[in-house]
Amino acid sequence: MCNKAFSRQSDLITHQRIHTGERPYNCEVCNKAFSLQSRLNRHRLIHTGERPYACDVCNKAFSRQSDLITHRRIHSGERLYTCDVCNKAFSLQSRLNRHRLIHTGERPYVCDVCNKAFSDKSSLIKHKRIHSGERPYVCDVCNKAFSDKSILIKHTRVHSGERPYTCAICNKAFILQTNLKRHQRTHTGERPYTCDVCNKALSRQSDLIKHTRIHTGERPYTCDMCNKTFSRRNSLISHQRIHTGERPYTCDVCNKAFSDKSSLTRHTRIH
Repeated sequence: MCNKAFSRQSDLITHQRIHTGERPYNCEVCNKAFSLQSRLNRHRLIHTGERPYACDVCNKAFSRQSDLITHRRIHSGERLYTCDVCNKAFSLQSRLNRHRLIHTGERPYVCDVCNKAFSDKSSLIKHKRIHSGERPYVCDVCNKAFSDKSILIKHTRVHSGERPYTCAICNKAFILQTNLKRHQRTHTGERPYTCDVCNKALSRQSDLIKHTRIHTGERPYTCDMCNKTFSRRNSLISHQRIHTGERPYTCDVCNKAFSDKSSLTRHTRIH
């Protein structure tokens, strides 16, 4: 069929299954079929939950030896696979393959709903959940569901109190790396977001969005009682207290209550 040569007849027989599609080894639990006995043996561990290969550094266990070898590179820092364009190194061949698409611009995975294209299959799978509404990752504390495993991991820190990202200058800790980067700008003074109308520079993109409304006149927040509009959400929240009578800010000296924090601050100067 393809003229590939083998030293052993058994290897030829196994190889020919690539062409014939023959899968003679069946899982007795789920009936999934395999072309090799070794692949069936590896598959069975999914059903048994057996993880015989344990990391000698952190004790994390794996069902396959190849997964353990890959995992150990986290500890060793070993990166065997190097991009021949930019020399960036990776611990996995699959990650290098995905990275190369940055240079080629190739996006072979296309959404069949909206035609958006992606460079890797996993990104397409995540994207499709926007259309399907699927949220397969569920928090075991509050049952909140997420479409992406990485978002679930970040969410669990709300419950655990874990703050893995620490500022090297003041030791303040954060749940998210993005929050740490934003915080570090208070020390560096960096303001990477610039208004293209007046060139005012801001440290956060959200602040730039709010600022541009000064120029555009946009007021996206509307009071559902009197239809007054506001450029900022917190301004709407403060305004709504006129209607509700809510006064959440209380003076700790005389107990007088106020609808907004600035009014309380002005009042405390009396004392």
